[in-house]
Amino acid sequence: MAKNKAHEHIDLIEAAKHKAQLMSHMSETTHKVGDVRHDLLLSIRDLKLHFETIRGPVQAVDGVNFDLVTNKAVVVVGESGCGKSSLAKAVLRLLPRNVAHYSGEVILHNIDTMKLSDEEFRAQIRWIKMSMVPQAAMNSLNPVLRVGDQVAEPMVVHCGMKKNDAMELAALMFNNVGVPVDFLVRYPFELSGGMRQRVAIAMSLITGPDLVILDEPTSALDVLTQANIFNLLKRIKANLDTSFILITHDISTSSELADIVAVMYAGQIVEVCESHRFFSKPRHPYSAKLMASVPRLREREEPEFIEGTPPSLINPPTGCRFKERCDRRFKKCEVEPPVYCFGEDRVKCWLFEGEGGVEGS
Repeated sequence: MAKNKAHEHIDLIEAAKHKAQLMSHMSETTHKVGDVRHDLLLSIRDLKLHFETIRGPVQAVDGVNFDLVTNKAVVVVGESGCGKSSLAKAVLRLLPRNVAHYSGEVILHNIDTMKLSDEEFRAQIRWIKMSMVPQAAMNSLNPVLRVGDQVAEPMVVHCGMKKNDAMELAALMFNNVGVPVDFLVRYPFELSGGMRQRVAIAMSLITGPDLVILDEPTSALDVLTQANIFNLLKRIKANLDTSFILITHDISTSSELADIVAVMYAGQIVEVCESHRFFSKPRHPYSAKLMASVPRLREREEPEFIEGTPPSLINPPTGCRFKERCDRRFKKCEVEPPVYCFGEDRVKCWLFEGEGGVEGS
């Protein structure tokens, strides 16, 4: 019985994805770019997002570049305040009012979404091809609407599905993320924090988007529920070719889903590496420090810590932004380092000068 429900769920999601794709092609206005790899889902180039404050502009995202192919998951790791959540908002264009600068390229399915108007982006991209589970997702639900209606709403609005069918799909999604079906008629204040977070995850997956951005999706959940959620994400990824951008502080948990790891520091991506190489031998000194801070179950070595604090994003230092905390610093670190390429891997550090090709050269 459970197996039949799982198959039924997959069929409904595939139908929803097909409908969403048809809806996205109804618009006559598209902004395609040149030839790209057939398996390339998302390409981000020189993405910048700065916020205006009383003390000056905060350079939260400052020249970010990375690619994501279909059916892969990239995990973005880094300390608090490094710009991870701002990166997610920049990709999905969820911008606050105090934006000082927003530029770059976000190319999804060979369409530069930065050239779409706000209405085109809402109708063609947001929650159809890209969705998000925001940080503190359990507080993002509307307190005066039943949670079932909130989860079903994207299917009604974006895919034209009838309310009854959308509610049936919402019930199946609840079952998959571990929420009792009778909770469909409850209000958010009647659910625990963990349950509200699982409802938000169900809402992000219901339209079957090609890309889901997860900002600390399991931070309020117990260990067993975390494992269930990651198993769900892996199953969705395998069966539906869904790609993920996972933003997290928990490096050990992220290894469950990661195909690629992107390390962010002070608004910049300092390393992009395939997960199996990153977790065994990270290149950038900051990446190595992050990995050294993770406790090991069967090793006697105590976890290390990174001395100092991250630089201010209002007035970031010139040259390498990690230099003040780096134990491998040398004179050339006073100059902005280029990005060196090692196949599909990238590292922004002078230590690798002469070992890899320079990106863009």
